[in-house]
Formats: sequence, structure tokens, C-alpha cells
Amino acid sequence: MKAMILAAGRGERMRPLSDSLPKPLLHVKGKTLIEWHIERLAKNGFDEIIINIAHLGYKIKDYLQDGSQWGVKIHYSDEQSTEALESAGGIKKALPLLGNEPFLVVNGDIFCEYEFNPNFQLSNALAHLILVPNPAHNLQGDFGLENVRVTNEAEDMYTFSGIGYYHPKLFENVTLQKSPLAPILRKFIDKNLVSGEVFNKMWHDIGTPKRLQEINEN
Repeated sequence: MKAMILAAGRGERMRPLSDSLPKPLLHVKGKTLIEWHIERLAKNGFDEIIINIAHLGYKIKDYLQDGSQWGVKIHYSDEQSTEALESAGGIKKALPLLGNEPFLVVNGDIFCEYEFNPNFQLSNALAHLILVPNPAHNLQGDFGLENVRVTNEAEDMYTFSGIGYYHPKLFENVTLQKSPLAPILRKFIDKNLVSGEVFNKMWHDIGTPKRLQEINEN
């Protein structure tokens, strides 16, 4: 299974830090966010990683190179000549690199202990989402979960972690333009084609300078 790290976003909420660095190159606990992901992906058995880049993307490419220092092969899906295509648009553009089999996608601006699974089987779903208990900045949550199936509404709601396993068919009708992921997921959730699980260990969305500082100080 291949993995994709979403690393193209502008990071408006992270300004002014993101004015000079793309968010995935910000340091958490002495290491860049994206390095934490690459190391865990390599440890878990992924050897081919696709990274989309846009805002200051050349800095990510210069820093990571071809990935050989981590024992992986990194391919870049370059959105620098236009603008960041958001999550679904970025995945759509990267599909030629991702291939025809299910793949893993992880947001480049999260910090967590989740163990990525290169042998994950989607079975009769087109997506499998990793959900987490709602953090303080998203108390209403995003999705529910009933009998391992993700729902758009539920009494108990959870936050989407930014980690998911997807089948390419999920994106076959997505046009190559700026497209968020949530509306596509909600459409397939209504068709009962999205499974999920709740991850209860350490997970942080590094969305603002304050959150970054808090994590580094703990």
C-alpha cells in the first residue's frame, strides 16, 4: 500500500509561522511534523510515499529530497504552479502516482501515535476513517459511528483525525480543481460506504501557534 501526506496547505491559522515555513516543516519535540510521519510510515512498512506540495513546497522538497535517508521513496505531486487544490483536489491530482489500489492519506499538520497499517483491507467500503474524541477546538465533532459504519449524524460525534484509507473509486468523479474532502465523504457516508474506528491515544491537530507552543512545552 502507498501512503500520501497532505502538505500543500497555506496554513492561514498558523501565521506568522507559516509565512516563512510550510506547516509540515514546523518542529514538534525537536523534529519536523512531516519527519514524524515519514519515520512512522517507514517503521510500519510503507516504502513509497506521495507528498503534495504548494505553499513554499520547494522547501519541503529540498528538506526531504527523495526520502532515502528514511529508507523510503518519496514522490511529489506539485501544485506550486497553481494553488493548493485542498484535500480532495490534491488527492485527485496525485492519483496517477497512487495507482489503482487502496491507499493511506494523512494530514501533514497532525501529531499522533497512530500506527499506520500497510495491510489494511477496505473490504466492502470505499473509505475508512480514523476518528478521535473531540478536542477543545472542535467540540461538536464531525461524524458519528454506528456498527463500524461512519454516519453524518449521531448522538455521539467524533472528530476526523485527518487519517484515512481510501479506494481510488472515491475520487473518480472529482474534478481537478480546489475540492474539500468532507462533502465527498458525506455523500458516500449516505450510501453506507464509509467505515471507521475511534483512536483513543495521543493525537493533536497542530493548527495554531498556540497549540504548537502548548505541545512543545508539555
